[in-house]
Amino acid sequence: MPMYGDLGNKLVQHAKRTQNLSHLPPYQTELVRAVAREIRDLDKDVASLLEPFQGSFDPSAEQATACTLLVNHLSMRRNKRCLLAYHRTRTDKLEELVWNGADILDLAGQTTGAPRGVTDGNEGSGTTSSLSPQEEDYFRQFGDLLALYKGQWTDIDLTGSLEPPRDLFIDVRVLKDAGEIQTEYGAINLTKNSQFYVRQGDVERLIAQGYLQKLG
Repeated sequence: MPMYGDLGNKLVQHAKRTQNLSHLPPYQTELVRAVAREIRDLDKDVASLLEPFQGSFDPSAEQATACTLLVNHLSMRRNKRCLLAYHRTRTDKLEELVWNGADILDLAGQTTGAPRGVTDGNEGSGTTSSLSPQEEDYFRQFGDLLALYKGQWTDIDLTGSLEPPRDLFIDVRVLKDAGEIQTEYGAINLTKNSQFYVRQGDVERLIAQGYLQKLG
């Protein structure tokens, strides 16, 4: 028999798995709605229990009712914390992806597995967005803020690696057409399957975005 908080616990499990992934799994829309619905139902139960007392409820005189109210209150509170933890984890992952140069189109077009239901929360078949509409909007706005912030220091790549490179120049293979880029030594046309010997600082962002592969 399902217990209060079981659905919220599933959200926490999804959040825990998300922390160990390099990508963002599909948003659990139905599960989130079910947890929110459980909170509303519990709140209605609390209001129904308190209604006969007309604001004069005495816990010491009505201990059974007080116990029920306490359980309902703690269940609602726990569900809210589970919702906050789930969305905070996904928000942190979104911000990490923005800093790493991820593209919103790549995230929105990820292929998912079985329908995202309440029972098991598995991903469904077909191509759907792994982000909720609100997450897509947050991703874009955070990206705009980051671009505005980085614009103050055009000569510094704030999203680059914090570890100093072992080699100034590296061999790279182009995995996806990236067009023409300007480097300190001139323009390079990055066409798929071509290889170049370039300065690492000029292509770090493209490597992080998956356009280039570092060789050797």
